[in-house]
Amino acid sequence: MARRPDEEYDYLFKVVLIGDSGVGKSNLPSGFTRNEFCLESKSTIGVEFATRTLQVEGRTVKAQIWDTAGQERYRAITSAYYRGALGALLVYDVTKPTTFENVSRWLKELRDHADANIVIMMIGNKTDLKHLRAVATEDAQGYAEKEGLSFIETSALEATNVEKAFQTILSEIYRIISKKSLASGESAPTSIKEGQTIVVGASEANTKKPCCSSS
Repeated sequence: MARRPDEEYDYLFKVVLIGDSGVGKSNLPSGFTRNEFCLESKSTIGVEFATRTLQVEGRTVKAQIWDTAGQERYRAITSAYYRGALGALLVYDVTKPTTFENVSRWLKELRDHADANIVIMMIGNKTDLKHLRAVATEDAQGYAEKEGLSFIETSALEATNVEKAFQTILSEIYRIISKKSLASGESAPTSIKEGQTIVVGASEANTKKPCCSSS
């Protein structure tokens, strides 16, 4: 069910999903936004996004979660996909070592194309397949610490830690936004107008077309 176009929120945070095909990326946002789901397809750049509004430290945050919709092989989506993203969820499959090995490649792409201040969380998905696990939690945790990433393991199937993963990354983005406002001597905005995105590293908001608005 689409949300009302007049819905109000304080912040709109764009979060991108990256990682190999088949690791369960698409199931994470659908699990997070299942109760209040809005999907828009951007066929020109091969992506879709889902949205959900929630409270983060007393503020109303609208999360806009972008998924590559199986277009990982098309490099042309790169710049448009990462533009304006404040957070990234880098997903691998705990039962497929190759998807974990490829995390470094995705991380390089992210650091080449995304904002330098983007918040990155590495996610080991499919923990429900315990008997097939091939990537140890300790190995992934060690890699995440070395690269300065947040880390969590999830099961989209069992909805384990999915909510926690999104809450954690959105809270971290909010903290960075708040610190940036304080550092610049400005008070944090109390009301960002409908359809605007706060961009880390930019001096002003970029206007975005709100999801689910009526034409």
